[in-house]
Amino acid sequence: MTPEEFQQETALLQQDLVRMATRLTGSQTDGADVVQDVLLRLWLMRDTLHSPLAPLARVLVHNQAVDVLRRRHPTSDVSVLAEACSETDSHEEVERMMKVVSQLPPLQQTILRLRHQEGMEMSRLAQVLGISEVAVRKALSRARQKVKEQYYKMYRL
Repeated sequence: MTPEEFQQETALLQQDLVRMATRLTGSQTDGADVVQDVLLRLWLMRDTLHSPLAPLARVLVHNQAVDVLRRRHPTSDVSVLAEACSETDSHEEVERMMKVVSQLPPLQQTILRLRHQEGMEMSRLAQVLGISEVAVRKALSRARQKVKEQYYKMYRL
C-alpha cells in the first residue's frame, strides 16, 4: 500500500475508530491515544497491507483499548478490599469467599491466591508452577468462574 492510499483510507476511518475507542475506554483522551497508537502500528506495516484497512484497524483498536483498561485497573489485595468495607461486613465477606476458595482444586487455589493475594504476574506464576502461561490463565479463569458460581449458589445473591 502506498503512503497516499494509506492516508486516504485512514482519513476516512479515523473518526469511527476514535468513537469506538472512546466508547471502549470511557475517555476521549484515552480513545484518541489508542487510535494514534493503532495508526502508528498500521503505518509501520503499510508495505504489507492491502485495502480495506477497516477490519484490521477495528480489531487493533479493540485490543489496544482492552490493554489500556487492564493497565488502568491493577489487581487488588484481599486485605485492602477488606479494609475498604465496614469491619463486620468485610470480615463476613472475606470468610465466605475464603470458604468458597478452599473448595477449589489445589492448583486453582494456589493460582488464585498467588495472583490476588500476592499480586504475582502471570509469567512469574507460570515459572513458579512449572506450567505454561496459557495454562495459568485458563486455570485462573476457571477458578474465578467456579468461585463466582459457588458463591452465588451458597449465599443466593
